Amino acid sequence: MSDLPFYLEYLEYERHYSRYTIDNYEKDIEEFLNYLEKENLNYLKLEYSDIRMYLGYLKDVKHEKSTSINRKLSALRSYYKYLCSNNKVKSNLFNLISSPKKEQKLPRYFEYNELEELFNVPDLSTPLGQRDRLVLEVMYATGIRVGELVKIRLKDINKSERTILIHGKGSKERIVNYGEYASEVLNMYLNDGYRKLNKFNSDYLVLNNNGRVITERGIRYILTNLIKKTSLHKNISPHMLRHSFATHLLNEGCDILSVKELLGHESISSTQIYTHITNDRLKDVYLHSFPRSKIK
Repeated sequence: MSDLPFYLEYLEYERHYSRYTIDNYEKDIEEFLNYLEKENLNYLKLEYSDIRMYLGYLKDVKHEKSTSINRKLSALRSYYKYLCSNNKVKSNLFNLISSPKKEQKLPRYFEYNELEELFNVPDLSTPLGQRDRLVLEVMYATGIRVGELVKIRLKDINKSERTILIHGKGSKERIVNYGEYASEVLNMYLNDGYRKLNKFNSDYLVLNNNGRVITERGIRYILTNLIKKTSLHKNISPHMLRHSFATHLLNEGCDILSVKELLGHESISSTQIYTHITNDRLKDVYLHSFPRSKIK
C-alpha cells in the first residue's frame, strides 16, 4: 500500500488545500504509481533514471504538453517531499528534475487589411461611434494596454506634440506618440462626441454611454461588438491591437530596443516573442521572392 491516502489527508487537514487541488494531485500521483507498478518499480526505491524514463514516457508515448508535465512534476515533487519528511525515502529526487520549458504561444495580431476593415466599422456621425474609433486608433497607434487606456485623462494629452503620458504598471510613467490618423479622430471626438457623452464633467478621455469613465471590461465589450460587424472570424482581445502595433513596427524595420521602450516592457525578453512572428514573415517573403529559394 502506498502512502498516498495519508498524504491526501495531510493536504486536506494540515495544508488546507481545496478539494479541487487535492483531487488533481491524487490523479497525477496515482498515474505515476500505476506506471511504476507496470515497470515493476518500487515507489520508495527510485533512482534518478527511473524518473527520467517516466518523463520520456509522458512526452514521447502520451505526447503530453509541457504544461501538463510540469503540473504532474509539481504534484510528485510535493508528494516525495512529504515522504522524505516522514523518513520514507532518503531524498527527494524530484528536486533534481528541471521542469520542461513551456511552449511559447505566439501573440495573435491583425494584418493591415483586417485593421482597415475593423476601423471602418464605427459610425463617426454618432458620439459612441467616434469614441469606438478613437479606442481603436489610440490603442493601435500607441500599443498601450487596455488598463492604461482607461486611465488616460485629458491633462495627459499634449495635442501639439501628439504625445500621451501613460500611467503604466507599477506606477511607472512613459510618453507615447500618436500619428495623424489618431490625431484627426481625437480632435473630432473631443469637439463633438466627448462633449455629448460627458454629462458629469469627467476628465477621463474614454467614457461609457452613461458618461462615466469606461472599464476594461467595457473596452472588451466594444471590441467584441465591432468584430461581429466585420467579415473577420477572430476571437478578438484588446491585446491584439498591442500585438499588432509591435509586430507591424518590427515588420517595417524598427529595432527591438525601441519597440521595448514603446511597449513599456521591463525586460527585452518580453519583447523578443514578437521577433518569432517577424522572422516567420521574413522567411515567407524570402521563399516567395528569392529566385533560387526553391526548385521549380
